[in-house]
Amino acid sequence: MLRNRRRFALLPVALVVLGAFAGCTDETIVFRDRALFEDPLPAALSFLGYTSTEDKLVVCGNCHIGTQAQWVESEHADAWNGLQDSGHAQEFCEACHTVNELGNVATEPAGHTATGEERYYDVQCESCHGEGLTHVTDPSKETVPLAAMGLGDIAGGAGIACAQCHTGDHHPFAQEWASSGHSQIVGFAANREGCENCHTGEGALDMFGVNTNYTEKADLDAPDQHLSITCAVCHDPHGSEHSGQLRFPIDVPSEEVNLCIQCHQKRGRPDPTTFRGPHSPEGPTLLGTAGWWPPDFTGPIVSTHGSETENPRLCAGCHVNSYEITDEVSGEFLFNATGHRFEATPCVDGQGLPIDGPCENDAKSYASCTECHSESAALLLVDQAEASVAPLIAELGSLLALVDSAEFDPDDDVYTVAEGSRFNLELAETNGSIVHNPFLIRALLNASIAEVRDRYGL
Repeated sequence: MLRNRRRFALLPVALVVLGAFAGCTDETIVFRDRALFEDPLPAALSFLGYTSTEDKLVVCGNCHIGTQAQWVESEHADAWNGLQDSGHAQEFCEACHTVNELGNVATEPAGHTATGEERYYDVQCESCHGEGLTHVTDPSKETVPLAAMGLGDIAGGAGIACAQCHTGDHHPFAQEWASSGHSQIVGFAANREGCENCHTGEGALDMFGVNTNYTEKADLDAPDQHLSITCAVCHDPHGSEHSGQLRFPIDVPSEEVNLCIQCHQKRGRPDPTTFRGPHSPEGPTLLGTAGWWPPDFTGPIVSTHGSETENPRLCAGCHVNSYEITDEVSGEFLFNATGHRFEATPCVDGQGLPIDGPCENDAKSYASCTECHSESAALLLVDQAEASVAPLIAELGSLLALVDSAEFDPDDDVYTVAEGSRFNLELAETNGSIVHNPFLIRALLNASIAEVRDRYGL
């Protein structure tokens, strides 16, 4: 081993000697060190921005080349030019299209806000992770600037991370999300094994195979500390191959691949090991595979809402749509609905602004349906579908009330016609099932009614 060290130690000397014999007329440069960044102005508060604005190479990307390559294809990387090309660029818009104190832990003007330099154009790494100078000059694990996954207290006006930019009347993503079920944490489900993957943000990220670190991660072991389904759970801030920088596609009719259906499918079909009824059955209902299928029942039965050709965005085709709300009299702009309440037909007030429900069908907005129907036609179709199913629900319920209770024994290891039919009844009564797939629900109820009558002589 000592002999080897000596041999390698002589190598630079040998190269020098060879260079001398070769003369000084020709020189081959194998590599040349270059400056990764210019020292930021003191006012920038250690934010670095771009190494090269022309190539959109961020300082962080000199080392994190995979993330750089992914990010440069994202909409975040085109934030500045996107604003300038929008036709309504104004100075007060620039803060959300550049690197500064918004979206990270900085609390004072920084980056572009403080200097106006081009190196801070676009939504770069530091927009979410915070200043990079500390880590660049001491690239250790301890200095890694972590981004936040949570959005903070949006209702109290103290939103953080994504909520500091994706907000306001023109793009109220954060406010609408705060009114959605995704923002809520159900304590029982969040702390129950098998439920946390869809009832907590950290569980969903784990299910999606995302093992990145973030500021809240260290505190999530406590039973009362959980991350809700925030923006960065469904969207990849670094960019992705899918629309809207989503982590998974929304246009694939698959329970294993579709972003929404990976969670909204946990008990769309009966589980003979439990007496529990349907739970988040939206995906299988949409795709026509939900429910208990009596003998000789044929399927799947797919409605227009579950059709790849008629509704290619599937769940998102109805539940995530943006539209502008204006005053009916003056035509004045009131609000941009972003679809991030995730309600296909939200309850609205007299001006058409979304409000918390529940409410009757005629007090809802059907603006999300207008790609395929008029709002009045959509309301009529919903009423017709519910009216056509109501008598079937009543009939099956009455029949099951006549069946011997022993047929519903959860401990007899036999899944009976009565239990399967009860599952279909509960599926039909689950909020949204009729609209998701009225044809499947009607077929399941009719088949269950016939099977219960035949099996139990009713």
